[in-house]
Amino acid sequence: MAEYKRSNFADFALKNIADADEEPPAKDCSENENSERGNWTNKTEYILSVIGFAIGLGNVWRFPYLTYKNGGGAFLIPYFVLLFVTGIPLYFLETSLGQFCSQGPIHLWRAVPVMQGVGVAMVCLNTLTSIYYDVIIAYSLFYLFASFQSPLPWSRFSSLVEGNISVTPQVSCMLNGVPVCNCTQGNEMCAPSNMVSTQELSLPEQYWTHVVLQRSSGLHETGEIVWELALCLLLSTILIFASLWHGIKTSGKVVYFTATFPYVLLTILLIRGVTLEGARNGIDFYIGSQSNLTKLSELQVWSDAASQTLYSLSIAFGGVITLSSYNKFHNNVLLDTLVVTFANAATSVFAGFAIFSVLGHMAHVYAKQVDEVVQEGFALAFIAYPEALTNLPVAPLFSIMFFFMLVLIGLDSQLVMMEVIFTSLTDAFPKYLLSKRPIISVITCVVIFFLSLPCVTKAGIYWVTLIEGFTSTFVPLIVALFEIIGFLYIYGCNRLIQDIEMMIGTKSVWYWLYWRVCWYFITPVIIVLILVLALMEFTPPTYALVQYPSWGLALGWCMAIFCILCIPLVAIQKLITADGDLRKRVKSVLSPSEDWHPYLEVHRTEHYYRATEP
Repeated sequence: MAEYKRSNFADFALKNIADADEEPPAKDCSENENSERGNWTNKTEYILSVIGFAIGLGNVWRFPYLTYKNGGGAFLIPYFVLLFVTGIPLYFLETSLGQFCSQGPIHLWRAVPVMQGVGVAMVCLNTLTSIYYDVIIAYSLFYLFASFQSPLPWSRFSSLVEGNISVTPQVSCMLNGVPVCNCTQGNEMCAPSNMVSTQELSLPEQYWTHVVLQRSSGLHETGEIVWELALCLLLSTILIFASLWHGIKTSGKVVYFTATFPYVLLTILLIRGVTLEGARNGIDFYIGSQSNLTKLSELQVWSDAASQTLYSLSIAFGGVITLSSYNKFHNNVLLDTLVVTFANAATSVFAGFAIFSVLGHMAHVYAKQVDEVVQEGFALAFIAYPEALTNLPVAPLFSIMFFFMLVLIGLDSQLVMMEVIFTSLTDAFPKYLLSKRPIISVITCVVIFFLSLPCVTKAGIYWVTLIEGFTSTFVPLIVALFEIIGFLYIYGCNRLIQDIEMMIGTKSVWYWLYWRVCWYFITPVIIVLILVLALMEFTPPTYALVQYPSWGLALGWCMAIFCILCIPLVAIQKLITADGDLRKRVKSVLSPSEDWHPYLEVHRTEHYYRATEP
């Protein structure tokens, strides 16, 4: 077996320098540096892809609500502070690792074999997320097609009557003070003494519940497939496949439109929104007069800011690593990190103005306080905002813009989540699968489609909420924490910095001081605090006051635990299959494997240079 020989590094380096001097000064940017695995055609495609991935639906329907809820403009203080000490350091870490080894989230852990389960957990978490994300795109497509009607279907009382949809007041069935279901007053399953009347559903809410979802009474009542949603789900799957069947060479072209046009639509919606009567009240509630600096003393505010930072940047889902793995080796990863993280934060703030200006107008029209119409998640995207759109002149046009924007944002994120799966498969079996990319794309898209079908039944929204509730809270935090432990404490911060300097050049000690402090101390401490708080305050998900049956919650816990269990199970497997006695095995699985190095031999300098046998 060949050995690492530092004595030969000087000759090797001089040879590379001489070779570099012979190359023409201008190199075709479209040329693949890695001919086997492929690279981004140019830097623009990569930047647009990672921005499209980072800027997801959470920027539109979660960040504005959290800002309003946690002190308005005051929330931006903890948000940007935690962006600097958690979001940017972790994003820089994942981008650097993916680019260094040109591998996906699983084979990346050749650096620390015992932690390879972290990469498996990333792929599992990513797969579960892609299931419900595909369904959200289907919801958006449904509304997009419905928006071509005038007047908008959710604004017409007659359409609800024609669909034999009841407009009776909604009531909750209460047992021992706990809501167990939503039902109408004619429901015989709930005793009259246990019924508590709630407000009458608005027409957009009736439309969402009875026309789009055709929602059943709970997870236990699956019902048949809602075929309109199933067809939208199929269309979403076809669009994903068409964008990915040739890998980044096709998806890189798609993002020129999908990652930029949402900004055009968002700008149009913002311009229209701020010109509406009552818009100023909405913006005041967002970050204006409602700003409350006393909120900064509450731990929950800082926790929400940190979780939103990690969630919106998609840390620990494997997408950042996958996209950067197709970069050229000497790409400036720090510049990419700063561009993407700040673009993500700016988009979140920008989207909040567009959302709250229209909600302020809605509150003005209905003579309500803004906080009475502010909602988050599905309620904002598919009930509150559509209802506000009905009050605008040329309402169908603005509705088409809004839901087309949601479709594009969702597709951008879904493209990357599917790419994580493809890349993990092809990295595992490059000799067999790299040349069969279209076939793998078809099979994976079909599998995700069928896994998503239960989410478009009449109980579909309960499945979507269950998956989202158990996979997007504490699981990514655990994965991110193990990621830090693996590379900063086991692999070693000094060795990591040496690897990064091989790509971007040698930097001063002061340059790395900020990263060392964040990676070693600040970032892991913050993640642990958020994780503890998330576990302490975790409540089982519900939808519309409907509680899940025990078997449903058990299934949710199984999904979360399955992702987490990948970490110790793979560690045990690596330890068992290693050679030697226990001490040698432990040392072996804690040390980088022989396959851990830059993908191309020309980049394997210093201790990664492997001398050839004489």
